[in-house]
Amino acid sequence: MEEIEIPSYFLCPISIQLMRDPVTISTGITYDRESIEKWLFTFKKSSCPVTKQPISGRDSDHLTPNHTLRRLIQAWCTLHAAAGIERIPTPTPQLTKSHIAKLLTEAKKSSNNLLKCFHVIKSMVQTGQNNRYLENSGAVEFLAGVIRNGDVSTSEEAVSVLFNIGASECSLKKIVNNENGGEFVESITRVLNSGSFQTRVSCITLMRSVFEVADPTHLIGVKMEFFSEVVRLLKDNIATKTVLKLLMEVCPWGRNRIKAVEAGAVAALVEILIDQTIIGGGKRINELCMVVLDQLCGCAEGRAALLGHAAGVAVVGKKILRVSHETTNRAVRILSSVSRFSGNPKVLQEMMQVGIVSKLCLVLQVDVSLRTKERATEMLRVHSKVWKKSACIPHHLISSYPCS
Repeated sequence: MEEIEIPSYFLCPISIQLMRDPVTISTGITYDRESIEKWLFTFKKSSCPVTKQPISGRDSDHLTPNHTLRRLIQAWCTLHAAAGIERIPTPTPQLTKSHIAKLLTEAKKSSNNLLKCFHVIKSMVQTGQNNRYLENSGAVEFLAGVIRNGDVSTSEEAVSVLFNIGASECSLKKIVNNENGGEFVESITRVLNSGSFQTRVSCITLMRSVFEVADPTHLIGVKMEFFSEVVRLLKDNIATKTVLKLLMEVCPWGRNRIKAVEAGAVAALVEILIDQTIIGGGKRINELCMVVLDQLCGCAEGRAALLGHAAGVAVVGKKILRVSHETTNRAVRILSSVSRFSGNPKVLQEMMQVGIVSKLCLVLQVDVSLRTKERATEMLRVHSKVWKKSACIPHHLISSYPCS
């Protein structure tokens, strides 16, 4: 194939590549849009790469398309098509901050304008156009307002659009850490209740991102309806990892552990752990389940719910030395809490019958954390009168049983 020399003025000055969407900045130098945007916004530069002069205006409003150069490049590509040069397509017109601001203003006037706004923003997100300008133009706050105040179908659409934008931490803080933050969470919960599968996934993923940056005051005020919907997602096996991470985020605050228990979270977690045991499930889901279960068993209601499930204690014991160090540590911690605060004769007998006492003896002989060994030792010593002479402990493990 003939080697083609590309004219130097067709190349981007800050990267050796053919310009696809040439734009001119305030210093008069033309660059490829993707390259100069990376220079300005990713690398946070404020001067022209060629002239070193300060750039006036560092957003899309100040990147002027060079249509003449683009047409020359396209003509050159067509001329050398026989040599394998593909013609560069005409770029889609870029929306600026002012265009987006006008679009949001018009969207407030009618439902048809609102649907048009959703369509335009979705198109921008899908094609990767001007995503960073959406936030700067108030799109995130606008969509949050629609979610709070719109009907169910409109709110669903707004959730989908907001999820796809991938809002920054700063923007998420603005919509949750204000006087309307509680209403926003309640509105997401409402959409979670009635949305389609994909909408529910979007809701829970968005909610996790929001809770990661929320002030504790907003986490404490989460209502019971939220936990009911979250538990329903666990039961329906929808976005399980995300749901578990969300529970990890919210359970430590206020009375949230109790709310989660009352919503049926403990039973849902036990069922997941049983399924993971049967099908040989992933390590991460086991670990996340055990972390959340550990949090819930930190209150009396959580321990009672675990003991109230026919397989609760057994499945926790099953995870010792089976999945990872993390699950072993969490399982021993949970059982330590149960035996210490709820260790009646029936519970202690069950722990022997399902092999937990033998597992605790094994824990003392393997490589686990020091704190986990201390918890196992403490349990075995405290309940030695019940457990030590049990026929449930294999003979070769009796010697490892700690002295009283």
